[in-house]
Amino acid sequence: MSHASPSLSLTRLMLRDFRSYAEVTQPLQGRLHVISGENGVGKTNLLEAISLLGPGRGLRGARTAEFARHTPDGPRPWAVAGRFRSPQGEFDLGTGTPEGGPLERRVFRLDNVPLKSQAELAERVAAVWLTPQMDRLFQDGASDRRRFLDRLVWALEPHHAREVSAYDHAMAQRNRLLHEGRADPAWLAGLEDQMARHGVAAAAARRSLVARLNATLAGGLTGAFPAARLELACPLAQALDQQPALAVEDAWRAAWAAARGRDAAAGATLQGPHRAELGFIHVPKNIPAALCSTGEQKALLVAVVLAHAALIAASRGFAPLLLLDEVAAHLDATRREALFAALVGLPAQVFLTGTDAAVFAPLRGLAQGLRASPGNLVADADFPVP
Repeated sequence: MSHASPSLSLTRLMLRDFRSYAEVTQPLQGRLHVISGENGVGKTNLLEAISLLGPGRGLRGARTAEFARHTPDGPRPWAVAGRFRSPQGEFDLGTGTPEGGPLERRVFRLDNVPLKSQAELAERVAAVWLTPQMDRLFQDGASDRRRFLDRLVWALEPHHAREVSAYDHAMAQRNRLLHEGRADPAWLAGLEDQMARHGVAAAAARRSLVARLNATLAGGLTGAFPAARLELACPLAQALDQQPALAVEDAWRAAWAAARGRDAAAGATLQGPHRAELGFIHVPKNIPAALCSTGEQKALLVAVVLAHAALIAASRGFAPLLLLDEVAAHLDATRREALFAALVGLPAQVFLTGTDAAVFAPLRGLAQGLRASPGNLVADADFPVP
């Protein structure tokens, strides 16, 4: 097994009044980190804190006010900070409640200078995660799979979130105008033009990611995990298979203009990239993931996340932080060993959590071990720093 050095690594994590933690400063050494402890002691909170050092709302998708630690005097302003080592040198990133500001707001600082946008953050840091809640991805609605796909795209294309947000904003304005009966043709045409431009850009990025990820998965990178194939069902993406982007924009501007009456009656825009669906296929069995066993579904998700991490490393020059919460659950011993072997070979810094540290025994001598207890984090003597 190789020991590739991560080109992006978190070397120190600092928390203040975040979730269950009053104050933590934890040095991090090496690539692999095992965080063990009983249920409810704050293991996932630690991974969430790390995820907030990248763009987005973190691995829980929580509202900003939920991050604050609750005390008898009420919720406290919170902060999460990390020191990173990267190809560009060391840098410090922090996020949390603004000075004197409301708990509902969140700000970012890079080397103590305010960041103007999360796109700037995405240029520096990428994080990919797998949580127990994602085990329901194949049973949940299309919107959950679409958000999963967009997070994968965002890690490779830092400006993708801006395209999706701009599309959603223009569509919401169009829906409101149609609902209120204010059918000003010029105003609607302007909004449909924005939807076409941003919607085609978002669909193109999703289409590209699915093709690249499928090529990586087909390369056998995931070893003992079943080969997965992703399928994007989106009329804009399918149109891009046949036509240049400008032609697809023109066609969808016309389609939305023609559908104003129908969409007004429905109270929603019935067609567009906001209705895209992501399918997962278990290649050896050639069946949808929704029909697979729980263990097979978990293995498919692991395969996709590992392939995605490798793709980011190859494309961006640095691998993402890989956050794997209770990842051993539903994996048999053979697949756990395959997972650990794959993680050792990836050039990514990895954080794993679990209730039973013994499950991670194959990583002794390779991983830094930490034990979590309520509000506290200590070194695990069974996993000395490698």
